[in-house]
Amino acid sequence: MILMVVSPHPDDETLGAGGTILRYKKNGYKIAWLNFTDKKEEYGYSITEVDKRTSQINNVIKSYDFDYFYNLKLQPSGLDKYHKKDLIEEVSNIIRQIEPNRIILPYRYDIHSDHKVVFDVLNSCTKVFRFPFIKCILMMEIPSESDYANSDNGFVPNYFIDISDFIEKKIKILNIYDDEIKEHPFPRSEDSVKSLALIRGCASGCRYAEGFRILKFIED
Repeated sequence: MILMVVSPHPDDETLGAGGTILRYKKNGYKIAWLNFTDKKEEYGYSITEVDKRTSQINNVIKSYDFDYFYNLKLQPSGLDKYHKKDLIEEVSNIIRQIEPNRIILPYRYDIHSDHKVVFDVLNSCTKVFRFPFIKCILMMEIPSESDYANSDNGFVPNYFIDISDFIEKKIKILNIYDDEIKEHPFPRSEDSVKSLALIRGCASGCRYAEGFRILKFIED
């Protein structure tokens, strides 16, 4: 069994599904990480920033022990300038290579434009008549993005995964992205992430949980 987690930016995978990745890995799943954007000098980042981000990504890969990693290295906050047809073709080829059974992707109403593009691309790449091996698609809850959706489209989870045994390691991995994490009340803080997991745990009868919305679930 293979789980693929799709992130618009490095850190989204950990914010939204870090505990789930760790749990599924322990349970014997192979884990694939597909990341869309990255820092490059041609995008206006310094070589120091580029090298630091590369180091962060490598450390995250080691921490999760990913079986597959794909990095499209597209421009952050600029995914809407790429031709969606080209993105769909590239992502479809990756999906065909590894044939994931489960996919976790951003919420369709996340406030960030990159998240919206990633959702649209993945939604087009997961049609059952073309990718029959995909049985479950979940949208993850990403602090600072999902919670800023329009009030009519707020994130209300209907699928919960107990991450009580993995919350501390999730926080440890999150701190690899030290330039993305700040003190509470910043939404990407240790306190904020842990508090959200506590609330989702309360809603699902466990200590800590990650909440998702089901986009597709096929039971054989």
